[in-house]
This record gives sequence, C-alpha cells and structure tokens, in this order.
Amino acid sequence: MNRTIFYFAAVILLVSAATTQAAPQDNKKGVKPVPSFTPAQSDAPAGDEPKLTLTPATTDPAYIIGPEDVLDINGWKEPDMTRVVPVRPDGKISLPLINDVQAAGSTPQQLASTVTAKLRKFLTEPQVTVIVTQINSQRVFVVGEVLRAGAFPLIPGMTVLQALASAGGFTTFADVKKIHVMRLVNGKHIEMPFNYREVLKGDNPEQNIKLEPGDTVVVP
Repeated sequence: MNRTIFYFAAVILLVSAATTQAAPQDNKKGVKPVPSFTPAQSDAPAGDEPKLTLTPATTDPAYIIGPEDVLDINGWKEPDMTRVVPVRPDGKISLPLINDVQAAGSTPQQLASTVTAKLRKFLTEPQVTVIVTQINSQRVFVVGEVLRAGAFPLIPGMTVLQALASAGGFTTFADVKKIHVMRLVNGKHIEMPFNYREVLKGDNPEQNIKLEPGDTVVVP
C-alpha cells in the first residue's frame, strides 16, 4: 500500500514539473516575432554616384566667354576631361591632354568645337559640351558719391539708371548733374555725360544709354 501511494505521488510530481516547464514555452509561442528588415536595393549600378548638376549662368547661345568666367567642361564618357575650370585673365583655360585653350572671345558652342577638334588627336570620337556656370567678365562699375560703390553684374540691356539703382543711390554730396560714363573704345577712354535730373524729367532720355562690359559710371 505504501509503495502504491509513493508511486502515485511521484507521478503527480513529474506531471506538475512538466506542466511548469511547458508554460513558458507556450508563452513564447504567443509572442509575435519581430519582422526582419532588409535594406532596399537601388536600381543604380554599383559604384555609380549621383552627379552634381550645375545650373547655367546663361542660356544665350551668342554669349561671348570672357576672362574670369567659370566654365563646366563635360567630356562624354571621359571623366578625366570633365571638370569646372575658370577662364584665366589671359583668356585661356587648361585641360588635360591639350593643355592651354583660348576660351575668351568664343561662344560656348565654339569653344566646345575647338576642344573637340583638339581631342581627336588623342581620343576616338570625343564629344564635349561647355556650360557657363558663372559670369564674372560681364561687369560694370559705379564709383564716386554713391552708397555702394563697386562692380556689378551686367544685366542684358542694363542702363545707367539701373546701374545707379544697383549702387543704392547717391550720397548727400553727389553732383547728379555731372555724372558721366567712361568707356574704353579702341584703346582710348571716352566720356558720355549723364544728367540725372534731366533724364528723370524726360528731357534727355538718350543719355540713359545701355551699358557695355567694363563701363564705369562716375558720380562726382
């Protein structure tokens, strides 16, 4: 009889222990697994990096490149030839293989054709594009009795009045009747009068001339 009681007690203890161990496993089964994260793959080929797109400073095909302008030279499938270069004061740019190239005095398309022709000695069917990214050669100057004397970008069709407005107007000592524009023509400086008061009244509108690169407006 004692052995029977002992046997049933042992069975009950074993069942209780098995139930206790099974409970945590059941809880674990009730926990939702955290979904794994797989980084999205880009469709771009490995090693390709996004290219910086430069904004043209002008879209005028007749624009004449000048000293201190900045150009984006792009050689198709020729990364060594693709670069941003400044036009030196002597009007030239430096490029691999072909060294110095005259840039000032040409349009972007003309310069692209020149560079392409020179590269044919070294490359097979080169294709080159030229974009003006900064215009630094097309400037006018306002000096004298103005609030902000200095160099200003020459906007197409810019007049004397507009240049004076860019300079912030006059100081209290300005003699607005004796303003003049200095221009270099054939190696000589010429002076063109500008009477501010008369132009405002409409008496001499022809004095409000369109400025050219390098003109200097002098306010005494």
